[in-house]
Amino acid sequence: MSVHAKEILEQALRLSQEERAVVADGLLFSLDKPDPATHELWAKEVEARIDTAERGDMERVPEEHVFAKYEKR
Repeated sequence: MSVHAKEILEQALRLSQEERAVVADGLLFSLDKPDPATHELWAKEVEARIDTAERGDMERVPEEHVFAKYEKR
């Protein structure tokens, strides 16, 4: 980490919790550069899953079963 980055971090850590949250959100947002091709693929996948569910061709699992599976870990 550069000296400049360390100084910025030290200054940011002196901010209030709310101000740090705003800064963190802004930094994370700046890193999230959506890829249009990936977005298009996900949109098609979501539509296909919705169509499958609406046709009744998808096995449905009660949410209690799903959550129980992960609570055991």
